[in-house]
Amino acid sequence: MFSKFIRRPVFAIVISIVILLMGGLAILQLPTSQFPDISPPLVMVSASYPGASAKVLTESVLIPLEQAVNGVPGMKYMTSNAVSAGEANIQIVFNLGTNPD
Repeated sequence: MFSKFIRRPVFAIVISIVILLMGGLAILQLPTSQFPDISPPLVMVSASYPGASAKVLTESVLIPLEQAVNGVPGMKYMTSNAVSAGEANIQIVFNLGTNPD
């Protein structure tokens, strides 16, 4: 049987290409439920306080927001930042499988 592939290398190449194409089509047909959630759910909270410095923004907006969000069920960790342009962001990362709504 292997002698056929040795004597006909073009036949062997065509068979290999057909097998690769069938594998590619099979991968595209797999349902997404077969793949796990890789990235955890993430919620971004943005706040704007025009004209405020980063320190004022942190004390008057970020700290109260962080205290309100802290302890939400399924929360893994929270990060925040404030810039001198009067904008702040809070990023809340939840455990896998947690509904971020």
